[in-house]
Amino acid sequence: MGTGPPVEHTRETSIRDNVKSVLESLPGNVELVAAAKTRSPKEILAAVKAGVTAIGENYVREAEEAFAVIGHNAVWHFIGHLQRNKVKKAVRIFDMIETIDCLSLAEEVDKSSRDTGRVMPVLVEINSGREEQKYGVFPEKAGDLIRKIAMLPNIKVRGLMTMGPFSGDPENARPYFRETRKIFNEIAGQDISGLEMSCLSMGMSNSYRVAIEEGATMVRIGTGIFGERD
Repeated sequence: MGTGPPVEHTRETSIRDNVKSVLESLPGNVELVAAAKTRSPKEILAAVKAGVTAIGENYVREAEEAFAVIGHNAVWHFIGHLQRNKVKKAVRIFDMIETIDCLSLAEEVDKSSRDTGRVMPVLVEINSGREEQKYGVFPEKAGDLIRKIAMLPNIKVRGLMTMGPFSGDPENARPYFRETRKIFNEIAGQDISGLEMSCLSMGMSNSYRVAIEEGATMVRIGTGIFGERD
């Protein structure tokens, strides 16, 4: 009596099908970032083979392990809280850092980027829910921070990123996405040298459709691709 296909094969098939479904649901101007927190290099590779072109990692160490397998077959986005003692390694791996939220971190990224001879594209993380316990700059302070970061020669501000307060109902995220889009438009309309406001990273597996309705150009989807974590 057969025992069915191997679990690993079944999981890879599921990832492939999920990637296809998500990509088909996205407008042409919206980029998919596969949020790979805690996922194995094999799972991430399956997503890349299925059509994912951008991987989002929360931790530098996990990214190192996955990068050793996948390399430059995908672009790498850092989407977690970046500790200063990890900046040098992060600059060597990642193609974009989405979570710059203070000048001191931006200066550290700028320095490490200069040392490696590159200019790092970054997004400024907006704490759209104004939650004291979470990272990100409060909306009313975003403009001032961005003007300062834009002066750093080895960083290129490409736009904004937000999480928004966690909620099971994606509609609850709409006001936070809308406010972040408003900030995005206001900053894009200012004459700030060195700015290239083209990316608005908002929305995850349960909320990305609402985020797209509110102007997201980039969505970070994990569970919707890889399934629930074990």
